[in-house]
Order: sequence, then structure tokens, then C-alpha cells
Amino acid sequence: MHDDHEIFLPFRPRRNRSTDAVRRLVRETVLTPSDLILPLFVCEGKNRKVAIKSMPGCFRLSRDLIVKEARAARRLGIPAVALFPALPDAKKDRRAGESVNPDGLLQQTVRALKDKVPELAVITDVAMDPYSSDGHDGYVENGRIDNDKTLPILAAMAVSQAEAGADIVAPSDMMDGRVSYIREALDTHGYTGTGILAYSAKYCSAFYGPFREALDSAPRGGDKKTYQMDPANAVEALREIRLDVEEGADMVMVKPGMPYLDIVAAAKEAVDVPVAVYQVSGEYAMIKAADKLGWLSGADAMMESLVAFKRAGADMILTYYAAEAASALS
Repeated sequence: MHDDHEIFLPFRPRRNRSTDAVRRLVRETVLTPSDLILPLFVCEGKNRKVAIKSMPGCFRLSRDLIVKEARAARRLGIPAVALFPALPDAKKDRRAGESVNPDGLLQQTVRALKDKVPELAVITDVAMDPYSSDGHDGYVENGRIDNDKTLPILAAMAVSQAEAGADIVAPSDMMDGRVSYIREALDTHGYTGTGILAYSAKYCSAFYGPFREALDSAPRGGDKKTYQMDPANAVEALREIRLDVEEGADMVMVKPGMPYLDIVAAAKEAVDVPVAVYQVSGEYAMIKAADKLGWLSGADAMMESLVAFKRAGADMILTYYAAEAASALS
């Protein structure tokens, strides 16, 4: 029997974890505020702030408050915001007509942001669901989503957003061929500089629940399984990602985040454009709820999850934690 001090071990990896200074020296993955994108929910009115019950700390904000929030985000070093409009039912119809209103809620908000916080990148969502009386991302005909009738609607929406000043349009609809259709429409109208961030591998996920409360955009009938992806499939995700890049996507996205880190890593290997990941409302809500119950440290779980996205290969992370995380990082 040897005394502890006599044990000879050729390898002692713990030496690289011995102090905080050493741990920082050897750290492989570094998260910075520049990796974060802050999603914001826009509503009508002035000085209006509506709490979202299932997303503690998140609000629907009127345009003036969105500008304030965006300014604060920019000060924290966050380079971009992603906008999602919450419209009253009276402004929704089957063809998402309000989505191309030059004086619409989203367009006015984009203009205000480009005017007041010009150095911030503005990303806009391209899909029918916030504007559709059917609550679907595509055009509904006889109870089915008509892919090809949806494309011109999405393209017109993207052009309207680019016209308002959006830096990047982000089609989240999962229709076939929409990236090339949107790219052609943008280029034809002279918006060759507007980028496309494609929601390429967007899964039909239970983790979107709180977001639908935030926008009141749940489908009025049926589900989204004919266009959003089956959570069981990985090879199919890579096909979708590669197709979007071939069609002209400048960046691709995987959504949701934590349950799909394998897809993030595979996407990073498969394509040579930046890969985004969306830490969705349900992921945020779970951490917030467990923190409130005292079951884990919300602050630590937040940072661990964000580092995990980067470690998996994500170049950018859409997260409702963006401001909180950027603040902690600074």
C-alpha cells in the first residue's frame, strides 16, 4: 500500500483546472455580447409594456419602448435585434395583407430603429403567422398549406421590410423554395445588400408554447407538422440547410436550441456560412421557472446554455437572455 504522496500518475488533467486564472487561460469557448441577438415583441400604442406571463422578464413593447430597449442592448455590446410584431385580430386576414403595409407596425418600428440606433442591425421575421387570420406560416386553402401560393406573399413581405430599412430578413416559414424566391424579389427591387438569415432547420417543437402566447399567433386549426420539421430527423435538416445555402441564404439557423445541439454541430460542418441558433421561449421559460422554484441557479444555467451553443458551433445566438447575459459578461 502506497501513501497518497507516492502515487505516480503520468497524466493529471486537473492541473489545467487548478485555479480560476488557469481555467481562463485554457478555456476553449469564449462567449461575448457580440454573439447575441435580442428578440423583441412589438405592439401598437405608445409607452405600452405588456408582460408575457409565460416568459418572466419579457414584454410586448410599443415602438418608443422598443427603441429604448434597443439602445440599451447596443450599449451592452449586442449587435442586433430581431423583431416580431403582435397585431390585433382586426388587422389579420387570410393573405397577411398587413405585412406589406408601408405604415404597418413592423415597418414603422424598423424605420424608428434605423433612425435612432443606426449602428444596430435589424432582423425582421418573414412568415405569415403574425398577420394571418389562420395563424399559419403559409397560405391556407381548403385546410392545407399551399406552398407555391405562399411564396409571392413572403417575397412581397421581405421587400416591404427591406424598403423600411431591415438589414437582414429572416424567413421562418419553412416553405420549399422560399429563399431563392425572396432573394430574386429583393434583387429585382434593388435590395441586393439586404441579407437573408434562413430558418433552415426549424423543428415542429413543443418548446414554442410561450412565444405563441407572446404573439397570439397559434394556428387556428391543425398544426405545423407539414412544414416544420420532425424532431426525429437529422439528415433531413442538413438537406434543408444545404438547399437554403444553394438558394442564396447568407446565414442559416437551427431552432430550437438546446435539444438540437447535434444539428448545430452538423450544420457548422456542412456549410460555409454563419450558423445561428435560437434559444426559444420554452427553453427560456423552463430556466426561469426552475430558478423561481429554487431548483437551480438561473444565472448559471443561462450562461452554461449559451456557452453550449457556441461550443457546438453556433456563430450567433438568438436569446431572450441577450441583455441579461451581455450585462453579466461585461
